[in-house]
Amino acid sequence: MRLLLSLVVSSALFGIVLAVFGAAGSARAETQAPIILNLSGDETPETIRKMVDALSAPGRQVEIRVGGVPAAAPPADTQPEPAKNGKAAKPAKPAMPAISMADEAGFQAEINELVDRFVDGVQYGGASIPAVAELPEDWGRSWQRNENGRFGLPAGGRLPGIIGLALAIAFAFRFATSRWFARKRQPAGPEFTPRLIAASWGLLQDVATILLALVVVRVARNAWLPENDLAQVALTTGTNGAAIGALYIAVGRFLLSPGFPDRRLMPLPRAEHHFRLLVVYAIVTPLVVSGILLAHHVSSGPRPVTGLIALTGLAVTLFKVWWFHEARYDLAALVLSGSSEPGPLRRLIAGGTAWFYIATTVVLWMVSSAAAMMTNGGRWAEASALTQVAIVIIPILVVGVSSLLHCRAARRAAEHGATPMMHASSAAVRASAVGIIWAAGFFVLARLWAGLLLGVSSGQFAAVMRQIASVAVFAFVGWVALVFLHAFFEGYRPRPRVVGPADEDAPHEQGVPSRLATVLPVLRGVVLGAVLGLTILIVLSRLGVDIGPLLAGFGILGLAISFGSQALVRDIVSGVFFMLEDAFRVGEYVDTGRLKGTVEKISLRSMQLRHQSGQIHTVPFGQVQSLTNASRDWATVKFNVRLDHSADIEQARKAIKKVGQALLEDAEYGPHFIAPLKMQGVADITDQAIVVRLKFTGKPNQASMLQRECLKRVYRALNDAHVPFASNAVTVRGGEGGGQAGAGAAAAIATVPPPTPLAPAAS
Repeated sequence: MRLLLSLVVSSALFGIVLAVFGAAGSARAETQAPIILNLSGDETPETIRKMVDALSAPGRQVEIRVGGVPAAAPPADTQPEPAKNGKAAKPAKPAMPAISMADEAGFQAEINELVDRFVDGVQYGGASIPAVAELPEDWGRSWQRNENGRFGLPAGGRLPGIIGLALAIAFAFRFATSRWFARKRQPAGPEFTPRLIAASWGLLQDVATILLALVVVRVARNAWLPENDLAQVALTTGTNGAAIGALYIAVGRFLLSPGFPDRRLMPLPRAEHHFRLLVVYAIVTPLVVSGILLAHHVSSGPRPVTGLIALTGLAVTLFKVWWFHEARYDLAALVLSGSSEPGPLRRLIAGGTAWFYIATTVVLWMVSSAAAMMTNGGRWAEASALTQVAIVIIPILVVGVSSLLHCRAARRAAEHGATPMMHASSAAVRASAVGIIWAAGFFVLARLWAGLLLGVSSGQFAAVMRQIASVAVFAFVGWVALVFLHAFFEGYRPRPRVVGPADEDAPHEQGVPSRLATVLPVLRGVVLGAVLGLTILIVLSRLGVDIGPLLAGFGILGLAISFGSQALVRDIVSGVFFMLEDAFRVGEYVDTGRLKGTVEKISLRSMQLRHQSGQIHTVPFGQVQSLTNASRDWATVKFNVRLDHSADIEQARKAIKKVGQALLEDAEYGPHFIAPLKMQGVADITDQAIVVRLKFTGKPNQASMLQRECLKRVYRALNDAHVPFASNAVTVRGGEGGGQAGAGAAAAIATVPPPTPLAPAAS
């Protein structure tokens, strides 16, 4: 969104320059004599149009005469419009388009006029720079005519006295209130809102100090410099410029908080460095503006002032271009800090922010240079300055309001709990506030330049804005709806849970998502696509586009897809019925007959299964004939224990029962049992063992963990109860002499010498 708005503003500013120089060229061409075209009256309209276009290409007006007599005056409703804003009157459209006298130049002519006007302005300003040396002499002559200071202390001594008095009172006020404001400027927490409150107290102290100094200067000026002369003008202009510079510094302290990063609102890298550059700009710019205004007051001609404007304007522009270029990486980091996971669009905005400001600065300097060659150049220069301020302030307001609303939403979520509806509502409110700020900024810039470029009156501008608003309202509502739905679906989207081999034995506290949480992500793409498509169609309809053919084309396309992709349709329909029957959910373990695993993701056409070995299987719904869900409601686990033939079965049963009771009472494992561990009885008797079967019922997602814990405790309990486990050892029993035979065999084995180790092979 920010990138789109930045591109729109950049394109608008570039168009401003084109229109400015085109209008200036047109105004200059109007000073030339018109070309007279005599017609006999039997020419075709096409011939007349070609002749008019050829003759008016250089930008000159064409006067058509039929039979040597000027054409009749147009009716009252087609009279030319009066001049507006110093621009030449626009020729009205005649009733007959065959004899149109439009003098619009082609694209090449507009480019030539633009270059000529800019070159003329730069040449005129450069040629006027030597005349700046006349300003000290003009200042001396004007200073001699001062009325203040003719009696008593001269005006040159009264000015430092007034300034010193204002500074002394301002610093006394700041010193007296420093402790109280220092307590208020301590943030109550690291969140944005406490930092905003603390920084606001600092801004209040700075603004109060500036206003107090201005009041003292005004009172002292009325008392000591009552006459309206150069001394009074110099004091007023200088103090106003100093106040503007001080406000720049106060705003910089408010946003960057040099020396106090705990209450910094704008997390700009190298904030201290950029604040020092801001101080330099805040000192130099008011000095330049005040000097230009005083030079205009004392100069005997326009050339010294023009030279001073050209010299200082170029210097300030180069400083701003260097500053934006030097801060390009810091601006990119500032834009990226607004999101924990910045996407491609935000990265593109971050990379182009500094270059956008550089291009805007150069374009506005070009407009200011061309303003010297225009009849109403003051308004053009004023519009350029206001535009430069607006494109800096609007993004700051957007970021500040968005951060404030985000902080308030996070605090409400911490106090009352976060729900998807609350998350979606806060996102929609932030989107609405940001959109309103951008719309207001666009309206201000459009109103600022519409009168200069097009000569549009207030009534005409209101009519145009009503037409634009009728389209923008639907686009804005659709955008807010998309933001709300996206945040709502994100709140219900199951978080991916991938358990690696190292976490296999860890208990999983997160349960299986609800049916709503499983179905909503599937519907997310469908709903968002439908809202986006509906918004686009409504906007196109409001723009006058016939959407009937579009709807018919979409219907034919859908029909073609349904006939040509039967497998796709079968997969989608099967998936819809699986969702309606609640056959599985994200996080459940299922078996499709050929593949099995934990459901990790569900789309409109297929599902992804994570096998316990780590593989991911993508299974289209149309290929699932039957499905077994092993994670629904409860799971009964049965396992066997092999005991020795001499084991006491009743004693083993009691020991196992105690283990089951202990597991139920355990704080970690007890909540996961539905039925306790118990011994079902003897399942089988073999030659080597008595097979005893055990079982328990627990939550499906905890069954494996519970079985491992049961086996561990049963083994320990049977050992403590001296219940022997079955062994694979072979017992040999013989008749009489068996003992002697065994002893002899043992003795024979004992007398066998150990094997001789092989010698190592020769290397």
